[in-house]
Amino acid sequence: MTARVFPTTGPGAVRDPEVAAMLAALDAGFPDVATMEAAEVRAAIRARRAPLQRLPDMREARDLTIDGPGGPLPLRVFRPHHEGAALPVIVFAHGGGFVFCDLDSHDEFCRSMAVGVGAVVISVDYRLAPEHPAPAAHDDMLAALRWAAGNAGAYGGDPARIALAGDSAGGNLAATVAIAIRDGGGPEIAAQILIYPVIDDDFETESYQRFGTGHYNTTSAMRWYWQNYAPHGTDDVRLVPTKASSLAGLPPAVVVTAELDPPCSAGDAYAQRLAGDGVAVRHRRYNGLFHGFLTIPSLAATQTARTEVWAMVRDVLGPA
Repeated sequence: MTARVFPTTGPGAVRDPEVAAMLAALDAGFPDVATMEAAEVRAAIRARRAPLQRLPDMREARDLTIDGPGGPLPLRVFRPHHEGAALPVIVFAHGGGFVFCDLDSHDEFCRSMAVGVGAVVISVDYRLAPEHPAPAAHDDMLAALRWAAGNAGAYGGDPARIALAGDSAGGNLAATVAIAIRDGGGPEIAAQILIYPVIDDDFETESYQRFGTGHYNTTSAMRWYWQNYAPHGTDDVRLVPTKASSLAGLPPAVVVTAELDPPCSAGDAYAQRLAGDGVAVRHRRYNGLFHGFLTIPSLAATQTARTEVWAMVRDVLGPA
């Protein structure tokens, strides 16, 4: 397949040659998920991964299993080499279109977040669609959050500073669980961290129209993810956070979006709606970058962005 040549000027430009090369490689090599079964997609994604290197080093990185709403729920707890007071706790949902990815796919990302923020990170291996359609993943994240509130202290965490976080589909789960916690009586959480979140299934937004083809995370792929995750429709606040009548009273938010990402417009609009409903929001849109870029540590642009994002998260979580 011939690699795409991305524009270097004008809106949507990819001015960084390293980023352009990575995006072209992803566009050429990412599986056409809409033509595959879920098991095939998972196998294809796993085959593309580099061998797992458990870096950066942690004081503790422990796999454990808790009782979840659908049975045993695996977690991975990352505790960085930070001394002193109890650390904030981040309960993290990985991306993967609700269909693929796992604890290993985001191991490096969670370690980087633990070190960069100075936090205990609890990564959740929630149930995947289509075998477990919505709201299974949402329910698993809610159970993990409640477990963290009662148990994070055993890992050096501060139960008064618990945040929800997720990238892509995981950003959706973080947003919907934040609403469920507000409406369901707790536990209180300190922040929601939404990284290029999949907010809804509106495929008519500006970013879908401009970047829904040729930027590897395509409109057809996003439709397939939603069809697998929500076969019975999306008229449910547990699936689509914008179904909430109000976002008032939600915890402070960090919202990160990427210009070349089809869900970008929805993420930007959600940040604006949060702010309009009185929620403190730190919103950073990365122009010239694409869906998933923060999980690619080899990119120089990723390292710069991570430094900025971790600083925003530290700021919203506040001092001990």
